[in-house]
Amino acid sequence: MAAAAAPVKFEIADIHQSPPRKFPFFDGGFLEDGRYILRQATIADLITTAYGLKNSSYVQGGPSWLEWDRWDVTAKVPEGTTEATAKEVLQSLLKDRFNLVVHTGTGAVPSYILTLEKEKPGSNLKASSGAEDSACKGEPPPASPPPPGTIIPALIHCHNMTMDKFAEQLPDFAGAYLQKPAVDRTGLKGAYDFDLRWTSRIDLPRAGADGMSVFDALDKELGMKLTLGTADGSVFFVDSVNKTPTPNASDLAKIMPPLPPAQFEVAVVKPSAPDERPAFRATRDGVSFHALPLKVVIDFAWDLNFNDELVGAPKWLDTDKVDIDAKLSTEDVVQGGSGQGRPLISIEDLREMLKALVIDRFEIKTHTQERPEDAYTLVAVDPKMTKADPKERTQCKEGPGPDGKDPRTTHAILNMLVSCQNVTMEQAAELFPTFAAWYVVTPSWRRPA
Repeated sequence: MAAAAAPVKFEIADIHQSPPRKFPFFDGGFLEDGRYILRQATIADLITTAYGLKNSSYVQGGPSWLEWDRWDVTAKVPEGTTEATAKEVLQSLLKDRFNLVVHTGTGAVPSYILTLEKEKPGSNLKASSGAEDSACKGEPPPASPPPPGTIIPALIHCHNMTMDKFAEQLPDFAGAYLQKPAVDRTGLKGAYDFDLRWTSRIDLPRAGADGMSVFDALDKELGMKLTLGTADGSVFFVDSVNKTPTPNASDLAKIMPPLPPAQFEVAVVKPSAPDERPAFRATRDGVSFHALPLKVVIDFAWDLNFNDELVGAPKWLDTDKVDIDAKLSTEDVVQGGSGQGRPLISIEDLREMLKALVIDRFEIKTHTQERPEDAYTLVAVDPKMTKADPKERTQCKEGPGPDGKDPRTTHAILNMLVSCQNVTMEQAAELFPTFAAWYVVTPSWRRPA
C-alpha cells in the first residue's frame, strides 16, 4: 500500500497587518514566483480560502474579531505548488503562525431559502428535454452601446437546470442582492428550461416603477419566493486561534526578499474624446480608464477621499478627462493552465502601477502631512440599537441582518442597507465613510461621552 503524500508546507512567510484602506476587501490567493500571496484578509477569509469554503458563513465559532482585523500574507512555497496544494500551505501556516485549531461538523448556515408560492407554483417553468447541457448563461452585451441612461436588465437563460443547482448558482448571478448561499426547498424534481430577468441593484433606484429586484423577478416570473433563513450544512468550527501571528523570521528579507514591483509593459495616455462615455475595464492582462478626470485615477492610486484629501491640486485635474490603456508585462500574466501568476490584476498592485505611471507621465510630486480638517461628528440623539451579544462576530456588511428583513425589496429607492453587529461606535464611525463614500467624504469620528 502506497504511503500517503506528505502535506505541503510553507517554507517561510511574511505576515503583517494590512495597510488601512478606505474600501478594504480581501484580494489574492494567487501564486507568483514561488510565493502564495493574500492581501487585506481577515482570519475568516484565510480559513475560507485554506479549506475551500464557499464563503465565511461556513466558518463558525471562534472569537468575535474573526472578520475584523486584516492581514497581508506572503508565503514561500515549494517548487511545483499548484493552486490546489497552496491551500494546504495556507492550512499549515494558519496552524503554525496563528495556532488555529478547527474541527468540522454540521451547523446552521445563514442562507436564502428558495420555496414555491402556493398560488402560482413553478410558473414559466418548462420541463427540459435534456438535449442541452445543464447551465444558466447570461445575456451577452449588445453589439452597439445603448443610448445614455438606458437601463439594461440582468438576464439569464437556464436549460436542463434542476432547482437544487439553480439555487446554488443564483448568488453567482445576483451577488449584489445575495451575499449568502441559497438552497432549494421548492420540492420540484427533474430539470427545467426557463429565463429570469431582473434589474441590477445599482440601477434599481432610477428604474422606478419599472425596476424589478431579483426577489420580485423570482416571484413574478417563476412563482418562487426567496427568504433569508438558515440551512444545515457542513461547516468549520473554530476551536481556538491567536489574535496576532507569531513574529516573522529575523532573516526574512534575506531568505525571501521582496518581489520587484509589478509594472505595465506599455501604456497609452491621451486626452479623451469630447463625447466619450466614462468607463473602466480590467482584463487578465491590462486595464482601461476612459473619459475620467485624472483626479479620479489619483484618488484611486493613492487611496484618497473623493473630495478633500488632495490639497493644492490644479483645477484641471477635476475637469480634463483622460484615457489610459495599459498592458501588464508578460511575466505578470497567467501562464498556461498551471495557475501560476496573477489570475487577475491585484488591486494593490494596480494602485502601485498606476501611481508609478502617473508620476512618470505627469511628473506629479506629492507629500503627506498631518493638518486640521473638517470632520463629521457622530453624536447620540435618540439611539435605536440593540445591546450586542459579545460572542457575535464583529462586522458590518451590506445587506439584511440576522432577521432577514430587507426593506429594499419593496422600496427600491433604499439602495444601501448596512447591518452591523457587535460593533463599538468608534468602529462604526470608522466604517461609515466606506459604506457612504459619496455622502461622508471626510473622516468620521465619535465624540467622547
